[in-house]
Amino acid sequence: MLTYEYECKACGLRFDRRQPITEEPLTECPECRGEVRRLVSGGAGFIFKGSGRNRAGDQATACSLDEIGTTCCGRSARCDKPPCEGEG
Repeated sequence: MLTYEYECKACGLRFDRRQPITEEPLTECPECRGEVRRLVSGGAGFIFKGSGRNRAGDQATACSLDEIGTTCCGRSARCDKPPCEGEG
């Protein structure tokens, strides 16, 4: 079940509804019976991309030099140190 946010075009009421993804969007306001539109909301989901190395809390096992051409501190040569959080 997903939570969708709606807004009434007539009275301006904003409300949320939990609905299965397969269910059709609502069309009628529960307050005034006016037409509603489903809003695009940010949601709470996010996607981690990459190998998962060097995330906060993980022990650094690889140098970003291999992936982006510079180390975490901007050097163009391997420094053999843990991530420096941009210092250097």
